[in-house]
Amino acid sequence: MKKIILNNGTEIPEIGFGTWQTTESVQKTVKAALDAGYTHIDTADIYGNEAEIGEAIAESGVDRKELYLTTKIWNTNRSAQGVKYSAEQSLKKLKTDYLDLLLIHWPANAKQFDNWKDINAETWKAMEDLYKSGTVKAIGVSNFMLPQIKALLETAEVIPAVNQIEFHPGYTQQEVVDFCKEQGIAIEAWSPIGSGRLLKDEDLKEIAEKYNVSPAILCIQFCLQSGVIVLPKSENPENIKNNLHFERFKITDSDMKALKTLEETGFSGLDPETVDF
Repeated sequence: MKKIILNNGTEIPEIGFGTWQTTESVQKTVKAALDAGYTHIDTADIYGNEAEIGEAIAESGVDRKELYLTTKIWNTNRSAQGVKYSAEQSLKKLKTDYLDLLLIHWPANAKQFDNWKDINAETWKAMEDLYKSGTVKAIGVSNFMLPQIKALLETAEVIPAVNQIEFHPGYTQQEVVDFCKEQGIAIEAWSPIGSGRLLKDEDLKEIAEKYNVSPAILCIQFCLQSGVIVLPKSENPENIKNNLHFERFKITDSDMKALKTLEETGFSGLDPETVDF
């Protein structure tokens, strides 16, 4: 498994196992991922599956040191006390004494809060404290667009290691990707297959056929070739395995351009600057 070196020197596997919307048969699904060779598991407080993931890891017998665990602080805990409480609960549920990566799940935005900058800054300061204590090996953000990430950097002592955003063919959010890369902030792709919607896209299927791969594998390779850490999700054991163990290939420059400019069919509809949760 290839690993990416983050801006604080820690390493993260370039392919992780996403668990968003995995709420049934969680232990069975995560066990299948671990058996398939995934060492990078991505979850969040709001997913409601941290305890089951902790059980699956414990039952698997995989050495904790071999795993890379990410979780996220939900919006109701965007405060100094909230971050501390959320992290403590996540550690208990995941049955571990440290996290490899902790993210602010969504930024406070101007639509909801006049003091959104202060809220994000306070939350980040608490994240920095966890990082400095060693409880968390790396800290980052999720769904931070240019206004939020630029504002955060004005007061941050620790530069975020990661910004996890929606990223897939037809929806690459290039401005924030380019800015983060300039700042040394790695990009992670959630919903790399457009929550399955892209699997039905005829143009994408046509390109996938050229490489004799599935649309899902094409999407994963597109992310990797874009220099983005990718978090595919599946509950099908065969797909779980295939999403990790496929023969690497190179997408041509012209096909990469076609995928970037694909007519948007996979967008979740969740715009971080306008969401009201």
